[in-house]
Formats: sequence, structure tokens, C-alpha cells
Amino acid sequence: MTRQLHLNAFLMNTGHHEASWRLPESDPYAHVDLGHYVGLARTAERGTFDSLFLADGPHLWGSVAQRPAGALEPLTLLTALATATEHIGLIATASTSYNSPYNLARRFASLDIISGGRAGWNIVTTAGAEAARNFGIDEEPAHAERYARAAEFLDVALKLWDSWEDDAIVADKAAGVWGDDAKIHPPRHRGTYLSVEGALNVPRSPQGYPLLVQAGSSEDGKAFAARYAEAVFTAQQTVEEARAFYADLKARAAAAGRDPDHVKVLPGIVPVIGSTEAEARAHEQVLEDHIVHRHGVANLERLLHVPAGTLELDAELPAGLPPEDAIEGAKSRYTLVVGLARRERLTVRQLIGRLGGGRGHLTFAGTPEQVADAIETWFTQGAADGFNIMPPVLPSGLETFVDHVVPILRARGLLRGEYGARRTLRERYGLPRPANQYVTPALATA
Repeated sequence: MTRQLHLNAFLMNTGHHEASWRLPESDPYAHVDLGHYVGLARTAERGTFDSLFLADGPHLWGSVAQRPAGALEPLTLLTALATATEHIGLIATASTSYNSPYNLARRFASLDIISGGRAGWNIVTTAGAEAARNFGIDEEPAHAERYARAAEFLDVALKLWDSWEDDAIVADKAAGVWGDDAKIHPPRHRGTYLSVEGALNVPRSPQGYPLLVQAGSSEDGKAFAARYAEAVFTAQQTVEEARAFYADLKARAAAAGRDPDHVKVLPGIVPVIGSTEAEARAHEQVLEDHIVHRHGVANLERLLHVPAGTLELDAELPAGLPPEDAIEGAKSRYTLVVGLARRERLTVRQLIGRLGGGRGHLTFAGTPEQVADAIETWFTQGAADGFNIMPPVLPSGLETFVDHVVPILRARGLLRGEYGARRTLRERYGLPRPANQYVTPALATA
């Protein structure tokens, strides 16, 4: 079978562009409207996307003056979307820094059962002192410590998802035996960061456990992804950078004893689409014209860890920015933004314009054919296994992509025309159902 693209719809309220909510077509209250998300999910399903994805964080980010702020809790929202869709995967972001493994493992197992095997977990460690202070911690934990906790957290979650064997439920009415206690395996975990005693109180789910997704591209992030991730969301600005990241991550996965094909790399792309290239550029300019630059400056100063008032709109980034190894927050995004600004000698105003649509992800303006060409180039040149599609405006950007780009990708044999027999999200990503760690192969086949 010809290698197929994996497409994920990254859904963000009125769209990924920070000014999208100001357009006449946009609903400023869409971020809390279930009907809005149901419509988006069904549109992505019509485009035979593998999955949709919701970002999240346990704090109120930035200024509420800038754009629609706050969000519905993603696992709750995805449970509702599971009943409104049939095929598409449902990926929620959840933090290992500010959750407990037992409760989070139970919620994901429940979503996987309710959706018939379509759940995915975007694993994040959560940067920022703002989030830490919401949980009684004065300062955010160090970058390396957050990843060390994340590794232990995920190991515990895997034990919990495996704490029921697949055939633990006997349901023998005549004998009066509902389940087999010998097939329940309490983790009894005592570790550096976590202590979890008992088995999960929900059976093993259709996928065994959700698709594991990771989005960090720092050294710690790549090491974590090589060990655990089955899909990786990444931000790359050029095909050369993307190819280097792709090769590095696949090599790390192989060195960790994993099949590199079982780690799917999906860069983000913000497609601004017009019937002509000039129309696409005009759409892009309208969005840029609606940016409120004081918000962009404040966000950039926060990302760069410089004092308020440091940046000048019509000057380039100042010399003497902190080195990456001094950054405890979003290391990979810091490096990407500074590298973009230095490489293209952008002023702060220009940089804010470039970041307004995708916060460092590739923004591409063009016709449907040109967008399809860009996707095909990255896909066929070893830079991507698929893409995280980030429409600048919703719902129109997703509808345009599905109606005009998807047919081109299908005609080129790059994208399926229907979902077919593969039912679970793991099956769609070409991944096996994981074996239960408590069951030896000999016992499993006896």
C-alpha cells in the first residue's frame, strides 16, 4: 500500500491567528460553544483526518484583551465529540506536572471506551510560573525535573492501563463469578515523584491505552519522545530543518529499541488559502492588519524572558538575549523564534506578524494546489509523516482545506478517500495494540 499522509486537525476557538476573532465572520463566544466544535469535528471527519487535537494548560494565559481566553476542559469536550462523530481520533492535552496518574489514566481510559478506541493523549510538562502558582508551588520546576517526573508519570499510567488483563471480566452468571481477581495487577508504585497503590477502577480499554503524543522539541523533549511517543507534533520553519528533526527523532527511536515507523512526525502548518496566490496573500494581510501589536510585544517579551519595555517594534531583537540553556520554559519554541528572527533579520513588528498565525509553526499562503504541493514536498522528502493542520480562521479555514486541498491530496494518492476497516486511532496511525506488560507471550497464547 502506498504510504499515506496522517492529518490531524488542531482546533483552537476562532482559529490559530490571534486576530481571527475580529473578522466579521467570527463568533467571539465560539470557544465555549459545543455546537462550534461539533461542526469542526464533523468537517475534519468529512476530510478523513486521522484525528483532531485540543491544546490546554492549567492557567489563564496572557491577557484576556488579546483574544478569546479560557477553554473548555478538553477531555470533557472530547467525550461530547465522541458521541457526535464515528471515526475521527480525539487527542487531548494533559499535563504530567499538575495531574495525578490515577485520575488522568482513568479519564483517558473512559474516553477510549466511550469513543470505541479513538483516544489520544498529548503529553506536556507545562512550563511557566503562572501554572505552578495555581497548584501551590512558588516557582516552576526545572526543565529537566519536569521531564523526569513526566517519565515516571507515564510509566505509572502504563501500569494502571495494564492493571486489568483483557479477559479479566468473566461474567459467569451460573457460577456467580463476574471477574477474575488473579488478572488484576495493582501497580504498588513507589517512586521519586509519585506513589500509586491500587489497580485502575475501569477495565482495559479498546486500544489498551491511548495514542501517546508529545510536542516538545528540546533535547529533553526529543529524548522523551524517542522513548514513549507514537506521534510527535513539532514546529519547523523550513524543509531542511524539518528533515534534520525527522531523521534525528527516528534515529533516537531506533537507538531506544523501537521501530522508527511507530513514531509519526507531524509538523504544524497554518494554511492561508485563496483561489489565487494574490487572494491568499490578501487574506493573510487582512489578518495581519488586525493584530494589536502591544499584545504581541508583551507575549514576545514573556517568551524571550526579557523585561517589559525591552523590545522596540521597528527594531530587530536586541543582542544579549538569554542563552537557551538558561531558559526553563518553552526551550524549543524560544530557539525557533530567535533563530527565525536572526536568520531573516526581522523587526519585532515583522516577527509578531510571522508569529500571529501559528506562534512559530509554518504559515503558508497560496492556492489549494500550492498548499498541496508544499505538503507533498515535505512528506516525500523525509520531513514529515503528516501534518498538524492549524487553520488561521475557524470554521472557514478548515472547510476550505477539506473542500479544496483534500481532494487534490486524494487524487495524488496521498490521502485515503474513506476510513475503511481500521477502527481505532492506533490502527489509523499504523500502530499495533500494545501487549499487557503483566502478561507474558507464552501465557497470552496458552
